[in-house]
Amino acid sequence: MRHIIGILLQNESGALNRVAGLFSNRGYNIESLSVAPTDDPTVSRITLVTTGSNQVIQQIVSQLNKLIDVVNVDDMTRGEHLERELVLVKLRVRADQKAAVERTVGRAGGRVLDPAPDSFIAEMTGNETEVNAFIHELAGQGELTEIVRSGALGLTRDARTLRIVQ
Repeated sequence: MRHIIGILLQNESGALNRVAGLFSNRGYNIESLSVAPTDDPTVSRITLVTTGSNQVIQQIVSQLNKLIDVVNVDDMTRGEHLERELVLVKLRVRADQKAAVERTVGRAGGRVLDPAPDSFIAEMTGNETEVNAFIHELAGQGELTEIVRSGALGLTRDARTLRIVQ
C-alpha cells in the first residue's frame, strides 16, 4: 500500500542524508521526496512517499523517530488527507492541434506556460490519479518530450498536525 509520510527534522547538514540512508540501508524504496524549510528556519519538512504494509510503515516510522535530527513523524495515510502533485509537461504539437491541446489543459485545470509548438509547456496540479490522466491525455495529442513531477505533498484533513513537540 502507498503511504505518505510527513517528517519534521532539524535543518542541519546531513539530516536528509540520514533519513534517506535509513531507507536505503533497510531496502525500502522512496517513490518521491519533497523537502523545504517550515515557518521555523531551523526545521525542514519532508514529504516522503513509499509503499509497504502497515506493519512495515510502522517500523519505518519507529526507526525514523530514533534518528537524532527527526523532530516528528506522521503517516498521513492513517486518516483522511489531501494530497497534491505538480507536473510540468513539455510536448511537440502540430500547429493544427495547438488549440485542442490548450482546451485539454484548461479542462484539466492546468495552465499553458509556453505555447510554442516545438516546446509546448503546460502545468497542472492534482492528485496522482489526475496527474496520470492528464499526462496520458496529452500523450494522445502530441509527442511528450519531457515530464517533471514534484511528487506528492500532503496534509491531514483532521485536527492532527505535524508540528514541533514542546
